[in-house]
Amino acid sequence: MEFFRLPEAARQLGISYPTLKQWIYKEKIRTMKTQGGHHRIPRSEVDRLLYQRGQSAPAGAKTLHVVPPTRAILNVATGAGLEHVISGRNQLVGRVIGLKIEGLLAKVVLDIGGQTITSIITRDACHDLGLKVGETAAALIKATEVMIMRVVPARS
Repeated sequence: MEFFRLPEAARQLGISYPTLKQWIYKEKIRTMKTQGGHHRIPRSEVDRLLYQRGQSAPAGAKTLHVVPPTRAILNVATGAGLEHVISGRNQLVGRVIGLKIEGLLAKVVLDIGGQTITSIITRDACHDLGLKVGETAAALIKATEVMIMRVVPARS
């Protein structure tokens, strides 16, 4: 299991170090302590908070940053998504766990709260986005219909 030191976890979450310390004291984030008493945050906990950003931004979160002229940074850790630059609202935020580039195409696999979603994009788009395994990214779902089915557990 991978653990982050507090400054790195704060950077990943897009919050300040003091805010992260407050979250620890208020038990809004789970940590592990080293033998020396230092907090370490598991990657799964960072991912959990990034995933929850789809519902609402954590307290003390920053806002979306816009860069020139037509590009915007998706600040997934803060609850600010693409809604300021595109009409799509079906955004799933996760971590890139698989990336395979062949010819003109790239296969990108995101882990979103323990579930995976796969997308085929162009090699150029993958390069332009700077996608790498371990990085945070969002999938924007565009569909005319969504089907829901009930999953019934198998009987023994």
